[in-house]
Amino acid sequence: MATALIIKTRLLYAPRLHHHHHCYPLLFSTTSPKPPKSQSLKSKKVTADVTKGSDKLVQAIGDDSEAVICATGFRPGWNLFAPWKVDNLGTVNLVEACRKLGVKRFILISSILVNGAAMGQILNPAYIFLNVFGLTLVAKLQAENYIRKSGINYTIVRPAGLKNEPPSGNLVMEPEDTLYEGIISRDVVAEVAVEALGLPESSYKVVEIVSRADAPKRTYEDLFGSIKQK
Repeated sequence: MATALIIKTRLLYAPRLHHHHHCYPLLFSTTSPKPPKSQSLKSKKVTADVTKGSDKLVQAIGDDSEAVICATGFRPGWNLFAPWKVDNLGTVNLVEACRKLGVKRFILISSILVNGAAMGQILNPAYIFLNVFGLTLVAKLQAENYIRKSGINYTIVRPAGLKNEPPSGNLVMEPEDTLYEGIISRDVVAEVAVEALGLPESSYKVVEIVSRADAPKRTYEDLFGSIKQK
């Protein structure tokens, strides 16, 4: 399987992805750091911009890709329209590019609390902080809703707060609109996205993930299988 990774400034270098899949990283930022030598990508690298429409993304993704993992995010700043352009419209452009190419598998890295208002978490400090510059979580939720209606075989992964440190504790996976706090390593998020590619139990599901020291270790089949489709 050829997998296109759509990223911004930091690719999640998951060894299992490059072991089992031909990978085509599409860099949203031309200033993205190079991967560590120990994890150098054995694949081509293409620069693309998710905000420039689906046709250009079609060219970047290519007709040999069978899946797309979307891990984009806007660059923090004072442009209040950036989250809407990247996290909402940019993701929509990717979905449309996939539909034009016949790509049938789409993994989106989103965030917990995207539906915070409906969860009664509108005063949650994390919900307020993430929405203060351009309604980031609102933009992500709009993109999620588009994906659900698109007909594409999707898995939406909503991680808790991201950390760069190595994983600690065990993975906890919950249904949508369940988690409202917690931390998880970016490495674990990457692994979840990769595992979702090959598991039918992950299809057409929204999952929320966090790491907890007291959680039992479970297989990915068990974790994804425990979440019901809606």
